[in-house]
Amino acid sequence: MSVHIAIPEPTSSDTAYNQRSLPQYIAALHSAGVTPVVVPLHERPDRVARLLLGVQGVLLPGSGCDVDPVRYGEARLPECGEADPGRTRIDEQLLQDAFHLRKPILAICHGVQTLNVWRGGSLVQDLKTSIDHSPGRSVEEAHAVRIAAGSRLARLLPESMRLEVQVNSSHHQAVKQVGDGLLAVGISPEDGVIEAVELDSASHFVVGVQWHPERTYTLSVYSRAIFSAFVQAATAWQPQQVEVPVGPS
Repeated sequence: MSVHIAIPEPTSSDTAYNQRSLPQYIAALHSAGVTPVVVPLHERPDRVARLLLGVQGVLLPGSGCDVDPVRYGEARLPECGEADPGRTRIDEQLLQDAFHLRKPILAICHGVQTLNVWRGGSLVQDLKTSIDHSPGRSVEEAHAVRIAAGSRLARLLPESMRLEVQVNSSHHQAVKQVGDGLLAVGISPEDGVIEAVELDSASHFVVGVQWHPERTYTLSVYSRAIFSAFVQAATAWQPQQVEVPVGPS
């Protein structure tokens, strides 16, 4: 039986962004051997719920929008971009389903920010550091990330790699206070920006990275390993219902 992965449209209003970014996620999932199920952001909750009955994992992609700082108790700074209520609503429904049934989650860029806030964490609304975290989509190695020893992401590193890797970068926000149950497992060593988190659970695969492994899937062994581990977890997933509180609104 084919494994199906739910992935929401990146934005509800920016068609050009969706057309530019979504195909890369779709291609990476196809290459990793699973079937993507794109969730339209205008879909009714009951229809999304029925769709989720047939998926074994959730991928939260990047977005051209920012997470509304009201969701983590802060006033909006001028540098903070507009939120996307449609994307927020679908992300929260997908997260609730995945945590309730312990489905694997891979969260990328905006996705990891949403995951962190949904778990009660906060964000840096606009990064101002010595590192350029938004050098452009064509830059494949923007800066280093130090991966925590013993983490899921560390175990995916090829033996030839040390615990410091070069990643692409396309974000102006980042995790500040880590959400409940999450661990910071990737740090930009030059400025201390959190670049990856994982759920503190050996049995539930929840990994979020601030960079874009879907863009370097064909070029990077590490990018392919991240997708492969996610797909392996989805392939092995069996329903195991647990009580999970609804994330912050």
